[in-house]
Amino acid sequence: QVQLVESGGALVQPGGSLRLSCAASESIVSFDVMGWYRQAPGKQRELVAIISSGGGTDYADSVKGRFTISRDNAKNTVYLQMNSLKPEDTAVYYCNALSHLRAAWGRGTQVTVSS
Repeated sequence: QVQLVESGGALVQPGGSLRLSCAASESIVSFDVMGWYRQAPGKQRELVAIISSGGGTDYADSVKGRFTISRDNAKNTVYLQMNSLKPEDTAVYYCNALSHLRAAWGRGTQVTVSS
């Protein structure tokens, strides 16, 4: 079973930036889609951004133009660059790996946007 480890979460002021990383214990090339999700207190987990094995991306409307997902296959790592952060971006951010045979989740990293 692949292990996914997120890092980069922190407390940041509104308007600030963070870059999250998701390191996989095996090659991510075998996964059709890698993604970032988030869950705020009292809310359901929601999709933030996904990137396909071919490099295609998609984003939640709430983060379009502010967040960028990318992948480095050589490092087995997926990134989420988050700019112009807002208090409503506060959540635990989870990494996901998905193929037609299996799916995996990381344990999450906390992002708090507050002044």
